[in-house]
Amino acid sequence: MIDRNIQNICFSKDFGKQMRFIAGPRQCGKTMLAKDFLKSNAMEKLYYSWDDRETKQSYFKNNRFYREFLMEIGKSKRPWICFDEIHKYPKWKDVLKSFYDADGDIINFIVTGSARLDMFSKSGDSMAGRYFLFKLYPLVLNEISKINKPAFDNIESTEGFIEKRLASTKYEQEIMEKLLKFSGFPDPFISGRDIFQKKWKNSYIDKLINDDLKSIAQIKEAENVSRLLFLLPNKVGSPLSVNSLREDMLASYNAIKNYLHFIEMACVVFMISPYFTSLSRSIKKEKKLYYYDWTHIPDQGARFENYIAVELKAMLEIWNDLGNEFDLHYLRARDGKESDFLITKDQKPWLIVEIKSKKQKIEKHHFGTAKKLGNIQVVQIVRETGVAEKYDNGSFQVSASRFFA
Repeated sequence: MIDRNIQNICFSKDFGKQMRFIAGPRQCGKTMLAKDFLKSNAMEKLYYSWDDRETKQSYFKNNRFYREFLMEIGKSKRPWICFDEIHKYPKWKDVLKSFYDADGDIINFIVTGSARLDMFSKSGDSMAGRYFLFKLYPLVLNEISKINKPAFDNIESTEGFIEKRLASTKYEQEIMEKLLKFSGFPDPFISGRDIFQKKWKNSYIDKLINDDLKSIAQIKEAENVSRLLFLLPNKVGSPLSVNSLREDMLASYNAIKNYLHFIEMACVVFMISPYFTSLSRSIKKEKKLYYYDWTHIPDQGARFENYIAVELKAMLEIWNDLGNEFDLHYLRARDGKESDFLITKDQKPWLIVEIKSKKQKIEKHHFGTAKKLGNIQVVQIVRETGVAEKYDNGSFQVSASRFFA
């Protein structure tokens, strides 16, 4: 079993009695995470999938059906109950609200799901104050290598964080290359077989369109969304032009915007915005798009950048769950020169991250940008193994298989 970074955080007593919503891409391990946690507490009977007819029938007969197993737990432990895929049930928010209001003082509720849970968290509702949302990403390198845990990184200073990343002398190159080839989704990664991965990926897209996307927006133009998904891999790593996609798809600007919104809500892709000191300017500028499953991207350079984007997003999500405010952006100057990523802390520039396939001299414009942003530091992360260097100007260059291990 692979331990997930989120598991020691989302089930912590520090979050009180609030329901724990765990959202994320389809098949990234949400159900297994919840089941393993229940099993470790001898509460495996308190897992209920709302895809199962038996669960729904039990609810019809008795809307507090889950109480029948509580006597077996006894009073020595506060029970945990998981409702998986309940967001597919009509009026599911009302059902959860009634569960919480009736038993939230004596029971901890776990709710797992993908598209609708994440979308629901972005809109106000009567459930406000009754839950905390946590996001599970595909597997990342340190979850498999078990060397470092980003939850315990020194993030008080940028330099302290980077130096801890360099403290280990081990390079997990073999694991990282396997991730790049098979993705961080548990089934294809654990299988490690080309034929399985290709079949799994095709099946994944079919289920995504037929289940998640249609359930979010009742999309009648599923074929158009499918076409868009096959166009997007070649757009990864560059500012995304909706007008260009509109021309490729022969569709309206608003239609393309809606399609992109739907696939983002379904946790197929995520977007990062350019960084500007003025919020209004960043909203108007083109975003960059990355896949949760980077194996969709044929170009190896773009695939590696996408993989690093997921590693960074997953790392920042853990830090934010611990009460911080980090975000991920990219930088583009007026002369067109870019830095791949900028990490902000409390909405202020914190670290520039540049991505390369092999060790090479860090381009000067990154240092000029870093100076303008408050003399922040620069790290160049490379796919090549065996790289771990700190330079006199305070910048770093390091192998990804060491930095994220």
